[in-house]
This record gives sequence, structure tokens and C-alpha cells, in this order.
Amino acid sequence: MHHKALESARVFRAEAQAALAARLDRRRIDEEQRAAHGFAWVATSVAALEAVAAWAARESATALDRAVAQLAFAETVAQLVGGLPMSQSELFRPADLGLGKAARVLEAECAALVDADHAGLRAQVAEALADGQWPSDHFDDGELDAIRDQFRRFTDAEILPNAHEWHLANALIPDGTVRAMAELGTFGVCIPEEHGGLGLGKLVMCVVTEELSRGWIGAGSLGTRSEIAGELIVLGGTETQKARWLPAIASGEVLPTAVFTEPDTGSDLGSLQSRARRGEDGGWIIDGAKTWITHASRSDLMTMLVRTVPDARGYAGLSMLLVPKPRGTQDDPFPAEGMSGSEIEVLGYRGMREYALQFDGMRAPGDALLGGEEGQGFKQLMRTFEGARIQTAARAVGVARRALELGLDYALSRKQFGKAIVGFPRVADKLAMGVVDIVMARELTYAAARAKDSGKRCDIEAGMAKLLAARAAWSNADAALQIHGGNGYALEYEISRVLCDARILNIFEGAAEIQAQVIARGLMEGRN
Repeated sequence: MHHKALESARVFRAEAQAALAARLDRRRIDEEQRAAHGFAWVATSVAALEAVAAWAARESATALDRAVAQLAFAETVAQLVGGLPMSQSELFRPADLGLGKAARVLEAECAALVDADHAGLRAQVAEALADGQWPSDHFDDGELDAIRDQFRRFTDAEILPNAHEWHLANALIPDGTVRAMAELGTFGVCIPEEHGGLGLGKLVMCVVTEELSRGWIGAGSLGTRSEIAGELIVLGGTETQKARWLPAIASGEVLPTAVFTEPDTGSDLGSLQSRARRGEDGGWIIDGAKTWITHASRSDLMTMLVRTVPDARGYAGLSMLLVPKPRGTQDDPFPAEGMSGSEIEVLGYRGMREYALQFDGMRAPGDALLGGEEGQGFKQLMRTFEGARIQTAARAVGVARRALELGLDYALSRKQFGKAIVGFPRVADKLAMGVVDIVMARELTYAAARAKDSGKRCDIEAGMAKLLAARAAWSNADAALQIHGGNGYALEYEISRVLCDARILNIFEGAAEIQAQVIARGLMEGRN
């Protein structure tokens, strides 16, 4: 049944692409944003079905795996036919691209899925979860499975018991925890072995990030800056820069921070205004403002995107600098001369803190220019977007999993009207469909990681993974809080934190709308 439904969904995707192409013959993609982004969601949904079908077809697949896959296909095909949620208030309907006839054909070809009552199947999945069963997450690969087990045990022992207390206190992740994460290899997963890292791929990075983020998004995100800095230097650095920085990043001795965003630019990096110029001694002098800089105080190295060619327009004048800085303290968060900052108080995503930074003549050494070449900063940064977005998708999968765990635990222990609330179908349905969303997002994320590890361009796959996983994290967190009822709104309950953490996933590393644009434009151009 899955094979037939998948083929029908692929045909629907092709018809959606053809319909969008016809529109783009007459109008720019920005003028057809709803149609283009709707097509991106269609393509993402079909890609997720492809990933789930491959997962469910393994010889080791369990009865629960097959039930989850059945629900994934039934719900996704129904959404393709009736309306795909791009957000809570935006549904992409087939009529938005003139696909009414194609949707009716898809519905007819998948009638056994779309017209069936799946209440019994949802109840079966919820009962399995209540009995302690989870869909398979092993790889049939001894090394990968051992890495997951190692980080899962660490998360259960060191992160989960403390994360909510750290969140409520707005505390930094303790230095001892950071050191323990470094000893596990968290910060050097993808850094080559000759430079002190583990030399492993993005799939391993996903597993590590997912497990740590299940404990707390702050823990899963601590390695993101090391991942971005490491990839920048591996791909674009000089041999001297690689030798100096990569071993220190891999060991956790140097904690980097990414300094890209500015107050008035957001996603429009070509409009960056912060500048760096050469001083008389050959060093760099930096002026300007940056915002939403995570972990800025405790970091030791800034990967900073600045304008060094003032006469060049847009991206052409941007360069990437590797700017060392002294680590801040509670009393003196920014001890570097020419640099100051103020904390941005946030709902969630704590543990590293967010800052707005000011640079007034801050100095950086003459060899800070990444690769020793000006005007390459945006290109150098673009090469890291795929990995960063795949990692963000893995963060979202971990958050979605934790939300479901909390919802399930509460549903099992909370009694109303004489029985545990897990016995009520609306509660059980939230749990069952929550695990379906997790599996779809997880398998799509792993597919993107495998594509990246194969060496191919995968900005489309990375965008799809982030788009779907961020939606799953928010949906699961919201549903789990609803299961908690009023208690979910109380700060003492962990789900209140998970809801706040989940909300950022649709925004950073490229907002959902940016991902949809990347996907639509890339597919229409025939990329990847």
C-alpha cells in the first residue's frame, strides 16, 4: 500500500511543480509566494513519506513501526488532498495552485488510506507508548547505535535532572557539564581526525545533537557554534588557521560564537553594515553592531561577518574574520577593549544567553581574515548553511521527543473521572500523532544528513528537514502542554520550558518562510 500511495504522491508533487512553473513564466516567485511555499510544503511532505517508507521497509521494522508509517501516510496524503498546514493560520489548499483535479485523482488512488477510520490504529500506537514501547531508532550499525546509547545515558544522567532548574535561573550551562560534553567528543564530531576531531559525518552529528537536545535545547545547541566555526575553518581556512583553531575547538578548550546578524538586517545578510578596516600595524579595526549573538560572553572566538570592501555592493564586500576574545565573567561579561554588550532576555533557549553587541574600534590580529582573502565571507558562510540547518532539524527532533515524553508521563499519572487521562481518545490521539510527527521529521533529517555525507549539494534537503522538524517540535510541545492542562502553564512543570524552547526552532538558522523559499527556488531551478 505504501508503494502505491508514494507513487501517487510523487505524481501529485510533479503536477504541483508544473503548475508553479506555469505561473512563474508570468510572475516572479516573490509575487507567487503562497503558491511557491505551498509547493515547497508539498515537496517536503512527499520527501518525508519517502524517508518513512524506507525506514518502515527495513527487515528489523517492528509492528509499531509499521503502524506509525501507516498513520504517517494516511495523514500526509489527507493533508495533500485537503490542506497542508504551513502555519497555524495558513493552509495550502490544492486550489491555491489549480490542483483540484490532481487532488481528486490522488484521493481516489489512495482511497483505502484517506477514507479509512484510523481511530483504532491511533489507539494501538498510544497503547504501545503507554507500555513503554517506542518506534525503532537504531541504525543496524554498531558504531552509530553505541554513540546514541552513550549520549542518551549522558543526557539522562547529567542534563535532564538539571535542565529545568538551569532554565528557571537563566544560568549558563555549568563549566563542568561543558567539560564532560567535550570529553564525549561533542565539539569535534565533524572536525577531521588530523585536527583533533572525531572525523565523523553529519549523521553522527544528528544523533549527538538529537540526544542532547532531548535533555535541553541549550545542551544540544552548545555544539552548534563549534560545528559552524569548525566547518568554516575546515572549508575556508589557511593551514595555519586550521592548526591553530581546530584542535582547540574540538577539545572544547575554545568555545566559539557566530557573530553574523545585525539589528536591521535579519535574513538580508547582503545589507550588513558592520565594518573592519586595516590598521597601520596590519591588524583589523572593527566597528558596528551585532545582535542575537548566542553565548557571546563565555566564548573565546568570534566568527564574524563584516564588510571589509566598503565600495563593493551587497555580498561582494563581506569577509569572515576569526576574532579571538577573552572569556567574560559574571561581573565583567565583555572584558575586550572596544567591545561591549547587553543581554537580550528571552522566553526560552537559555543556557548560553543572547546578546546585542557593540564594536567601537575593537582590534583583531592581521591573520584573522578567514582564508586570507577578502570578499569571500558570504560564500564561506553559505557553505555552512546546509550543516547548520540539518543540525537544527536534529535539535527540533530532540525537543519534539522530549515534549512527547513529558506528555506521555503526565497522561499516565494524571487521573480524572476515575481513570488515567491516557485512556481518553483525544489525549491518546495527541500522543499517537506526536510520535508520527517525530518519526517523519527524524527520518527526513537523517536522509538530509546522509545526502550531506555523500558530498552532494543538499540545501533543499537541509531546508526540508528543518522546515518539517521545527513544525513537529512546536506541534508536540503545544499538544503536550494541552495534555498537562493548567499545570502545563505553571513554570514548575518542565513542559512550560519545552514549549518556549520549541518556538525558536521555526525562526533561527533561517525562518520557515526562508526555508520554503530555498526549497521552492531550488526545485524550480533543478538544483541538487
